[in-house]
Amino acid sequence: LNGLSFMAQRGETTALVGSSGCGKSTCVQLLQRFYDPTEGSVELDGTVEIDDTPVNRYNIGWLRERIGVVSQEPILFQTTIRENIRFGKTNATQEEIEQAAKMANAHDFIKDLPQKYETLVGERGAQLSGGQKQRIAIARALIRNPRILLLDEATSALDRESERIVQDALDRASQGRTTIVIAHRLSTIVNASKIIVLNAGSVVEEGNHETLMKAKGVYYGLVEAQNIHLKTKD
Repeated sequence: LNGLSFMAQRGETTALVGSSGCGKSTCVQLLQRFYDPTEGSVELDGTVEIDDTPVNRYNIGWLRERIGVVSQEPILFQTTIRENIRFGKTNATQEEIEQAAKMANAHDFIKDLPQKYETLVGERGAQLSGGQKQRIAIARALIRNPRILLLDEATSALDRESERIVQDALDRASQGRTTIVIAHRLSTIVNASKIIVLNAGSVVEEGNHETLMKAKGVYYGLVEAQNIHLKTKD
């Protein structure tokens, strides 16, 4: 990253886009404190800080309890659906588990399974489809009621129908939370409050979908490259 600076407003969705290697994942990793910046700071409720305090002054475990993460390839453990969701909050009640599953658009398909929440998912979730695994991962992220939601290309590996169902769950999950999205399929972030366009570790454009399309800059080129034909407001 090189002189990177941006603000993600509380309760809004901020999307990070750009070509491979531009720094999108690094931003998310800094927020989770996988490592700390050599210069500058990452803050929550300040300039991405909690109560005006840089994140590197907080206990890592405490910080990560307040962050929900949904990645491109969901990691499920070889146990039941119930336990996989409960990993997000180890003392969760059955009611909390089912509520999280409903928010993630997972409850209906789970109830249709013979063993319901006691269904074994198999090694790495092999007994479930990609969309089903992703929805369980979303439920696991939501059950702790995170203040911040990080979505790292959460739908890019899914077929179109599964993407639609999962995206609907993500849109619902984002409401009232500070959400940061790394997007490969740009069609999934056109409604984001703010889109940050990165190139070589720096911000080169910033705005919503309509303003960036009208500017016909880097973002416009990325959209055109994906052959997305979306109607923008006049």
